[in-house]
Amino acid sequence: MLVHPIEVLLVEDDPGDVLMTKEAFEEHKLGNRLHVVSDGVEALRFLRREGEFADVPRPHLILLDLNLPRKDGREVLEEVKNDADLAHIPVVVLTTSEAEEDVLRSYRLHANAYVPKPVDFDQFIKVVRQIDDFFVTVVRLPKG
Repeated sequence: MLVHPIEVLLVEDDPGDVLMTKEAFEEHKLGNRLHVVSDGVEALRFLRREGEFADVPRPHLILLDLNLPRKDGREVLEEVKNDADLAHIPVVVLTTSEAEEDVLRSYRLHANAYVPKPVDFDQFIKVVRQIDDFFVTVVRLPKG
């Protein structure tokens, strides 16, 4: 089976988590392209291809932190899922919050998965790889 690389948008403001996610993708050698923005406003501009993001590819998958500057991840999730042009893109909430209200609200806003970030480096890498594996080899994503 031929696996085409997928475009992944990581919305994350913690440079350490960005670095670990990049490492997990690079070590996995799947050739998926990871794009990174650091706040909710940038995320929506990227997704809508506005301004400096006019020529970026539409992502096949979004990895979204909840606690973001400028526009919270919950707001980003709600806007994405209420936008007819973006609603089909799977969103995996990848966050440090394990609060039940965040889990519930994320699913009510139609997140495709809610994954608490492990604090341990090796576990974090493993979780990101599992997300990547699932969406690349198990799930069929829309072409965008």
